[in-house]
Amino acid sequence: MWECPKCGRKFKNTNQSHYCGTAPQSIEEYIAQQPEEKQLYLHQINDAIKSALPDAVQKISWSMPTYWKNRNLIQFAASKKHIGLYPGSEVVKAFADRLQEYKTSKGTIQFPYDKPLPLELISEIARWCEREVEKS
Repeated sequence: MWECPKCGRKFKNTNQSHYCGTAPQSIEEYIAQQPEEKQLYLHQINDAIKSALPDAVQKISWSMPTYWKNRNLIQFAASKKHIGLYPGSEVVKAFADRLQEYKTSKGTIQFPYDKPLPLELISEIARWCEREVEKS
């Protein structure tokens, strides 16, 4: 077990990414707490989702930026080598042909920092999530 020298929390992985102290209370606060080199990507993905979902509530859920409308629509988070987008498993299936160049797993899409973000695709995914929630 690795123990964070700043906050004392224990993790299975050495140098596990986490929040020391108080978790962010807003998406902007979340972005501001990230390393500077990741902030541009986070602002871009946040702006794309915010434009696609203007009526969604912005909040932090599971320590991640979340867009919510009767339930979680879509979430994203900074990781060491990529930004994770969490739209759910149905999205990964529905957009599989357009996500071939990205690593995906059940409900997750990884956008590496060394490639430009596909902002239009991210906006389409966000709108798709909203339409699916409205159907249910």
